[in-house]
This record gives sequence, C-alpha cells and structure tokens, in this order.
Amino acid sequence: MSQQVKLYVSPEEYLRLERQSEYKSEYLNGEIFAMTGASRKHNLITTNISSSLSQQLRGKLGEVYASAIRVKIRATGLYTYPDIVVVCGEPQFEDDCIDTLLNPTLLIEVFSQSTERYDRIAKSSYYCTIDSLAEHLLVAQDEIRVEQYVRQPNGEWLLIEYLSLDSTAQLTSIDCFLVLSDVYDKITFDPNHRVTR
Repeated sequence: MSQQVKLYVSPEEYLRLERQSEYKSEYLNGEIFAMTGASRKHNLITTNISSSLSQQLRGKLGEVYASAIRVKIRATGLYTYPDIVVVCGEPQFEDDCIDTLLNPTLLIEVFSQSTERYDRIAKSSYYCTIDSLAEHLLVAQDEIRVEQYVRQPNGEWLLIEYLSLDSTAQLTSIDCFLVLSDVYDKITFDPNHRVTR
C-alpha cells in the first residue's frame, strides 16, 4: 500500500516559484493551490467594477488592482489573489519585489456557484483578520446580488445586501459607490433563476 506524501513548501519557496510561473497559485500552510480560469461573466463584472472605482479614484489617494496583485494575510499566512483590491494611503508590501500587498482597504470577490463556498466561508473569515481592511464585497455572477461587509468601530462586521439593479452600494472606506446596473452591465440572467439567500 502506498501513500501520497505531501511535501511542505515554505512561504519563501512559494514566492520564488510563483514569481517564475505563468499561472497564479494561492498558498496556505505549506501547500500551493493552482487557480482556475475565470468565466466571461466573471471577467465582465470584474472589469465593470474596477473601471468604475478607478474612475472615481482618479486624482485621489487610492489604488485599484484587478486580479493581478497578491495579498498576504498575516494572521493565517494565506497568499491569495482577490478579484479586486483597493488600498488607500501608502501601500505596504512584503518585500522589495512590490508584488505582495499587506494593507488592503477594500477586497472584492466575484463568485460563481462553484466558488461561492470557498469565497464566502474560508476567504471571508481570513479577510476579516486583516487590520487595515474596512470593507469586503461578495458579488454574485449568476444572479443580482452584492453583499457588503463593513467593519464597525467595535470590530464586528455589518452585512448589507443589494438585490436589484437600481441599488447603489456606498463604499465609505474609499469614498466611492457602485451602482449595480453598472456592475452588471452586459450581463444577462436566466429569468427563471431565483435569488438565493
């Protein structure tokens, strides 16, 4: 009987490999996890959001990164690539390569049915441990639904849900807003699909 042995990869080795790789991977507890490609809807929604936020932050403090920058969550050691990252103030990076952000202000994940559980349970719980994080959004791609988690002064997180195209999410942490009709521009939905909770 043979058993597959998992080899431990150090964070330093992960970063060395990741910086040479053509494809993105996440890292947690000594393991590397390859990331899958994104769907058309995912790409459209991510582009719509990042375009809106980039335009609103033009000439202001704040940088928007769409799917390209790695974030390290110090409390858990997770290295991950959120779909959209906004940092206000001076960005802090792990090292001189300037490719691993430590202090995001806002994180946004665009999820599908296949990624919802991971984004909602695992990633969200990790994100909540980031001291600099003020807001976190989960955006559905198969229905009109945006969930906004806002850090309160006592450290708890307030959930606000938006379920219609005429809704507007106020992102107070970065002094911006997202109109859902802009978020879902060019996206069509199955008319028989019912909003889930």
